[in-house]
Amino acid sequence: MKKTYFDFVVDQWSTVPPVENADLTGKTIVVVGANTGIGFEAAKHFARMNPAKLILACRSETKGQAAVSVLQEKFQQECDRLDILVMNAGIVSFEYKETVNGWESSLQVNHLGTALLSLLLLPRLVETGRKVGSTSRLVIVASEVHYWADIPKDVVESSNPLATLTSSKYRDPLSMRRRYNETKLLNVLFARALQDRLQSIVPLTVNSVNPGLCSSGLLRELKGILLNVIMSIMNMCLGFSAEQGSRQLVYGAIGERDNEDHMKGAYISKAAVAEPSDFVISEEGKKMQDNVWRETIEILTKEDPQLTSIVREYLV
Repeated sequence: MKKTYFDFVVDQWSTVPPVENADLTGKTIVVVGANTGIGFEAAKHFARMNPAKLILACRSETKGQAAVSVLQEKFQQECDRLDILVMNAGIVSFEYKETVNGWESSLQVNHLGTALLSLLLLPRLVETGRKVGSTSRLVIVASEVHYWADIPKDVVESSNPLATLTSSKYRDPLSMRRRYNETKLLNVLFARALQDRLQSIVPLTVNSVNPGLCSSGLLRELKGILLNVIMSIMNMCLGFSAEQGSRQLVYGAIGERDNEDHMKGAYISKAAVAEPSDFVISEEGKKMQDNVWRETIEILTKEDPQLTSIVREYLV
């Protein structure tokens, strides 16, 4: 599917479907990136659905993978089940910044950190589904900007696309202006790759969602008066409220419970399963998806060796 900027404007001016509702009695929900914006609003919606536990996780973006491991350890100590995990943490930055792990910051936060915590909590998601006889959900917040991700040819063809993206060749201002779109494409690819590697009998559905352009804290890393003025005007003219954007996170978590297979690996927009970009569903995109998956696992198992046993036990 192709999506033009005109399509984007039409979507932003259209009515947002009402929030999905469900009885979450007895369930445990974790929302990562819930201190502000769409994560916080999604948590408020979940709170009204009577969950047994609602955990708002706010990890540090500056402490790299260590912050993810701390969250995982704390959760394992305090919670014996996990029904819904919403991975919402993300940043936009047009400047190259390197994390303590040696990765470009938005690549680390938006993709690697999201992938790591998703995989570390995967056993609890699967075990909960098996124990209670229902399918758990993992929701990864992506974006429609993945339609406009212009991935350089050498990155697409690389066996290590993440290392190529963070190399010195792609640290200039022009490359960094493309980076957010690229990381949101990585979110869509990761969600699809993870779902593909779950055995069909595993009670877990993974999807990615598009909240649309929203008034939130996402642009907090942007610098420059002119740029901030432009983005503020765009938000005023086109932006959804954070609450409206959060409805897509809720839909990814509880929508279409009577048609679970339809939600597996799906890309969600405007409270419906939508076709992702032409690149995602192309042979070239599938090849890059496999390379991104393999490289991501290689990177993360070096950071946290317990992932080796998780991948071996739960994925194919």
